[in-house]
Amino acid sequence: MKSTPAPATHNPHLLGLMPPNLRRVVEVGCSTGLLGKAYCESNPGCDYVGVEIDPDHAAAAAQGCSSVVNLDIERTDDPRFDGLFPSDCWVFGDSLEHLRDPWALLTWVRGRLAADACVVACIPNAQHWSIQARLNRGELRYEESGLLDRTHLRWFTRITIRELFMSTGFNIVQGVPVIFNQPGRDLVLQSIRAMATALGADPELAVADAMATQYVVRAVPA
Repeated sequence: MKSTPAPATHNPHLLGLMPPNLRRVVEVGCSTGLLGKAYCESNPGCDYVGVEIDPDHAAAAAQGCSSVVNLDIERTDDPRFDGLFPSDCWVFGDSLEHLRDPWALLTWVRGRLAADACVVACIPNAQHWSIQARLNRGELRYEESGLLDRTHLRWFTRITIRELFMSTGFNIVQGVPVIFNQPGRDLVLQSIRAMATALGADPELAVADAMATQYVVRAVPA
């Protein structure tokens, strides 16, 4: 299956959670290298390594990253894996949801990270109000990109993102919900509030958890 179309810009929320002055960064799913280019512009001494499964994207990423490895990161028998360490930060920008087993990969990374290293990730929110609305109408159809990207294999919410990192040996030390003001939201949120009340759940928390399109987090070894 062809990869998701490359983004037009880097993710500023993800860039904002990356510590400054990192010596070596590994970005899994670097696409065309826009995040790497943005980070290295303000941190020119960083060795920024992109890992990309799509050969066309990997070729383009060479312009923004220090080096690019074109491989399937989940092929754990690939000898090039050892060359990704040591590293100060691993970045997963909208890539964990595309993996067959993100739990296994994060566990593998955790076992090789130094105590002062970190992981920064951006993960779509499967609890988003628009997905709940589509489910209500029975119209959950895959798309070329976005929350219902046809290449997504895994789905996460705020709660299960926290569980993902805790179960693989990390503590989330910072998290940011990315919220966009989209048309039709307020009407759907009223229904989400009512449904939560009917189910005995916290209606305000249900609304808050439905607002974020994605979550950006920074996690450190536990």
